[in-house]
Amino acid sequence: MHGRKQLIGWLTACLILIQPAITQATVPASPTSETQNCLVCHGREPAEKGGIGEEPRAPYVDMAALKTSAHPNTACSECHREFASGKHPDPRFRDAQQRKLRYALKCRECHSDAEITLKPIHARLLENAQEGDAPVCTDCHGAHNVTPISGGKVLQSERRYCQGCHEHPVTTDLRSGETLMLQTDLTVLDGSEHHMLSCSDCHFGFSSQEHPQRNFRTLRDYAIASSDSCKRCHFDKHTRTLESIHYAILNQGNQSAPVCTDCHGAHGIAAVGKDRAFSATRCKQCHAAVYETYAHSVHGNALINERNQDVPVCIDCHRAHDIVNPLTLEFHDGIPDTCANCHSNKRIMGKYGLSTDVVKTYLSDFHGVTLNFYRKQKEALLKPGRPIAVCTDCHGTHDIAGDADTDPLIVKGRLLKRCQKCHPDATENFSDAWLSHYEPTLEKAPIVYLVNLSYRIFLPVMVVGLILQILLHIWRYAVNR
Repeated sequence: MHGRKQLIGWLTACLILIQPAITQATVPASPTSETQNCLVCHGREPAEKGGIGEEPRAPYVDMAALKTSAHPNTACSECHREFASGKHPDPRFRDAQQRKLRYALKCRECHSDAEITLKPIHARLLENAQEGDAPVCTDCHGAHNVTPISGGKVLQSERRYCQGCHEHPVTTDLRSGETLMLQTDLTVLDGSEHHMLSCSDCHFGFSSQEHPQRNFRTLRDYAIASSDSCKRCHFDKHTRTLESIHYAILNQGNQSAPVCTDCHGAHGIAAVGKDRAFSATRCKQCHAAVYETYAHSVHGNALINERNQDVPVCIDCHRAHDIVNPLTLEFHDGIPDTCANCHSNKRIMGKYGLSTDVVKTYLSDFHGVTLNFYRKQKEALLKPGRPIAVCTDCHGTHDIAGDADTDPLIVKGRLLKRCQKCHPDATENFSDAWLSHYEPTLEKAPIVYLVNLSYRIFLPVMVVGLILQILLHIWRYAVNR
């Protein structure tokens, strides 16, 4: 019994010792006792006024905002060190700006210059401070409602500061006489892929302390200059655009060539890969005629009308950032590989009952073998090849039609016209010699199938017989000698 009482006493002592740790781990953060004492006066509304020049004095502190800030457990005296229990001085300031400057220095006591300069916009503000223009942290981050920025959270206070002007229909006149609208709709920004970014992440050089004057000749000049900021985060994609046909056209002085914001938007940045139909409509802005042709093709009809996400869109064939000139021989010769991305995929083709042998059968026939030969010749001898019929030469490019719902005679007529581009003497039955993309079977091209089968049997027998004849000849020669 005595030992049992000792055990109970020991467990009770352990619980008393670990209780503070358990409470700290399970109970949400709450205001310190010092904060609660301060809120006896500073938590009451309405706030008192007067006492700081002509500016109203506002000692009210919103406890709800303090709880959700980056400093929920910071005691009041850690920032307001001149105040304490039983000590409540009545500070005097020349104006509100002087008061804000004084308390901004408090931030620098915890946040070192090395930490602050990690963000370029802060580094610029510190440079201005050396010239006598001291930054005020609370202008962007707030005072008691300091916005957390760790983990990629948006600086809501910075947005609120910028929206003080940009939520209104603000405009500026350009030298061309055009008007640039500077109004920003935060609902659009919140629905974009950049909803976790702050204004200064893209608009580098702008802050509450610095708002440079930027003078552009036209709206297009402004769009091109603005898109240049994208490369700060997306440098890999920017380098790819340097090899694209769009960048080449832009370098030649054609300012209508698309830049980042033309395809992805400005504040309403869209993820092009999530909605393939949306991606195609972006290309439509410049290539309207091509888009209309594509919309009536077997691929475009499935995408637009059936919302089928398996069919190819513009960027699947032409690529997204490093867009190649489609008029080059290099692009033309790579078309079988492009089509193979989908038509050799068993998972996709299996959904629609289509064969995955289309590319394989092409590469094994005359055109495919010749194309492969020219490719090797070009690599080994640096000798350019000649155009060889590829997928698009027979099926079309943007106007690809499905054969399942088309009259075979119409398909045959179209194919003949394609053949006559390279074979002007081709007759009506010229294409009958082609097996299309079918493997020969007893049901499809039985004669070709039987001939191939006979060769598979005859050739091994002939090779074995030839080897046997040589061995017998050697044996006879050795015996007779």
